[in-house]
Amino acid sequence: MERRDFTKKALLGAAGAGLLTGCSNDESAAGGDAPNVQTNQQVRWRLASSFGRSLDTIYGAAEILADRLASLTDGNFQIRSYPGGELVPPFEVLGSVQNRTVEMAHTASYYFIGKNPALAFDATVPFGLTARQYRAWMYYGGGLELMRNLFSDFNIINFPGGNTGAQMGGWFNVEINSRADMNGLKMRIPGLGGQVMSEMGVNTQVLPGGEIYPSLERGAIDAAEWVGPYDDEKLGFHEVADYYYYPGWWEPGPALSFYVNRDAYDALPTQYQEALQTAAAEADLHMLAQYDHKNPAALDRLLDEGTTLRRFPDDVMTRAQEVTTQLLEDNAQESEQYRKIYDAYRDARENAYRWFGTAEMAYADFAFPRMGKNADASA
Repeated sequence: MERRDFTKKALLGAAGAGLLTGCSNDESAAGGDAPNVQTNQQVRWRLASSFGRSLDTIYGAAEILADRLASLTDGNFQIRSYPGGELVPPFEVLGSVQNRTVEMAHTASYYFIGKNPALAFDATVPFGLTARQYRAWMYYGGGLELMRNLFSDFNIINFPGGNTGAQMGGWFNVEINSRADMNGLKMRIPGLGGQVMSEMGVNTQVLPGGEIYPSLERGAIDAAEWVGPYDDEKLGFHEVADYYYYPGWWEPGPALSFYVNRDAYDALPTQYQEALQTAAAEADLHMLAQYDHKNPAALDRLLDEGTTLRRFPDDVMTRAQEVTTQLLEDNAQESEQYRKIYDAYRDARENAYRWFGTAEMAYADFAFPRMGKNADASA
């Protein structure tokens, strides 16, 4: 299917629902007036998430997909979601889909850069695309084709599965006044952001969400990043850390993905494939909208409870950007596949920044400080 056709169908869920109530197979074969996309085939899949059930917005994307898919197929195609660790360990879901232990997974691809560093571009890279810019690149800028080619090495077809928007920089039990304060810090941070932090002298770890709180509480780590105010409040990080830093320069628009075993997908009736695409696109859309709705109130609550908000010093940000650029270039030197994806991503970023840095930034710079609630709280 061509990209534009896929996008049109995927984003018009209501139209997809209408198509799934068409005529019988005989009518379609005879060229009847209504298109045939009706099937009574029963399909039952399992989906392994990398996230806990308590993280209702991230984990909930899989539930949105499952509910919508069941509705589009009159209950004939059903997916049961399992939270991270219940069926598959959170950081083993890619292999489980590849081997068809489960048919699907919902995860962040930067968890798996050890398998292929280019997987980071399916999620986010430091100083990369924002959520809107990423979606533009994926759906219309060739990003989805590049990622599909990459995932074919794992016998997986991927679908965008949500975005958190720009994340916070995380929770710290020490104050960061300069780059020197980063040296020797023990921090939970995955992906390429973790590699950048390591180059800056930070001792990095990758921990599932459920292990962050106790690790902060007992001092096993000094800092941890997760997502943003809504999820961070639910996990209680404000109870065990003093400072809340921003911005999460390593995750300016982190995307989640649905992984589908390619053989399982190819075995589906065409109408079920279309329904799955539509359901995934709806889940993708809803996650960012939910976070944009929930984060403002959550931040207010955290500040009311005494959280100290801090911005990363400029010298930290500057050095992080320098390290990021060097890491990306080094990876591109080692892999032709990585180079192809990186060059396309970099071109998309340059074009997006030029446009967003005009109207969007001028508006934000003027309006946000003057009209936002508690706009001067972090000054």
